[in-house]
Order: sequence, then structure tokens, then C-alpha cells
Amino acid sequence: MTSTPISVVLCARNEASRIEQSIRAIKACEPAELIVVDGGSTDETVAIAEGLGVRVIRSGGKGLAPDRQLGADHATHDLIAFIDADHRPAPDALDSLKRDMDEFGLDVVQAAVGIEDNGFWNRAEHDAMAVFQHTPGPRALMIGVAPTLYRKEVLQAVRFDEVNKEQSDDADLFKRIVDTGKYTFGVGRTIVPQFHHPDRKDYLNKFRWYGRRDAEFIRTHPDRAHSMWFHLLVRYPLWRPIKAVFQGKPRAAVYFWVCGGTRLSVVISKTIQSVFLRTSRPTPEPGDA
Repeated sequence: MTSTPISVVLCARNEASRIEQSIRAIKACEPAELIVVDGGSTDETVAIAEGLGVRVIRSGGKGLAPDRQLGADHATHDLIAFIDADHRPAPDALDSLKRDMDEFGLDVVQAAVGIEDNGFWNRAEHDAMAVFQHTPGPRALMIGVAPTLYRKEVLQAVRFDEVNKEQSDDADLFKRIVDTGKYTFGVGRTIVPQFHHPDRKDYLNKFRWYGRRDAEFIRTHPDRAHSMWFHLLVRYPLWRPIKAVFQGKPRAAVYFWVCGGTRLSVVISKTIQSVFLRTSRPTPEPGDA
């Protein structure tokens, strides 16, 4: 068992092809508790998890952010790790994350993600992660929600958005963590392998999904809209690609351009739609109830 009791929460939906490998990897870490939150799977995800002796909570398909909060609420230990179905943590990963948390004095610590080499886009994403994510230490704005270790009090004080299914589970949560001024977060030295689909179409669908969440973040948090626009207009097309080229990782530059451009196009489209809907609504006549 891990040196400090840790609850692991794995949120999944239609992950029958990957969840067994993830559960076996997590079990090798010997957590004090493993909970799978199923988000309405129509495949064998639940049967596989239960067949491996894992406690499964069915959320009814409320969305990823509510599912994460549901798992955190059911966790019984003071430390909670979110591990996803595409992660394959090494047996010492949880203990390593706890050491990272202690070393940097953090309340939330994310593992660096190592994308497994399986085609151009996997290699490009792996290089991209190395460019902007693999520097250990505290962060000022946000980190990823998983694979990440949390002090439970953080997820009790600052909860995931449990209503808005379109809300980003990471940008929204860490925006509100920053607003408290109480908790620190960052990236540790631990690296957790991650398995993504190698097909370009799958990546484009993922980037569009990010874009929809970006647009919802701007709508929900207008006070931070400038930060998101800077992210999409400067960091992705300029700063990160330049940094990638100087580090000898041209594939990462391609990843940033395609990911950022796709997300930006979705955000612009959603913004135009929102403006059009507001301006096209009929003005109520005097006396209308």
C-alpha cells in the first residue's frame, strides 16, 4: 500500500478498450481505495471494472466535471488522485506524486504526461507536453485535472461545476482555486504515460471539444476572458511554437498551431453565434408580460 493512504478516482465513459489496463496499473500502485465513476457507458466499461473487483458509481451521464466531483465526494481519504482510463501509472507513481506535493509545498500536484509513441500526432503531443508542461514547480494559472493528486479539502472548498455540462473541468476549477487565494498547485517530477488515439481525425475532434470548453469558459467567466483570448491568440500560435523550435521539437510547433487554430475557430464561431442570438431576440413591446 502507498506510504500515505490515497483514494484514486477514475472517471470513464465507453472506455471498454482501455479501462482494464488502467485499473491494473492503478492497482499495482496499491492505493487505499479505487473508485470508478461511470458516466453512462453503453459498452462493457462497467462490467470490466466490476469484474476486476472495483467499486463503480453510476453518475447517469451528468458530465465529466460533475463525475469528478461525485468521485471526490465518495472518496474516504484525505488525498485524492484523479487517474483517467488512458493513463498507465507506474507502481510508484502515487508515492512519487506525494513526494512531489511535499517537496514543492503544494495542495494540488499534477504528474507530467508522457504520450506513448504511436504515430506522428502522438509524438507531436508528447513533444508539446515536454515544451510547456514538464518543468516541475508551482504554477500561477492552471494545471491539468488528471493525472493529479489533491488534498481533499481543496475539492470540498472549491467544487467542480456540477451543473454546466459544457464547462471545462480544468480551466474552470483552477480559476476558482486561484480566486480563493488559499491553495497552491503545480507540476511534479512524476511522469505518467498516457495512451491517445493516433488518428488525426481523433485529435481534431479533441481540439474541437477543447474549443467548446474554451468558449464556455469565456461565457461563464467574462472577467478572465482576456486571459483565454491571450492563450489562443498568442501562446498557441506564437510563443509555444517558437519555444518548441528553439528546443528542437518542430513536431510540437505543428501540434500547437493545429490545436490552437482549431480551438480558436470554434471559440470565434461560438462567440458569433452568441452575439447573433442576443441581437436577434425580439424586443418586448411595452405592456408585454
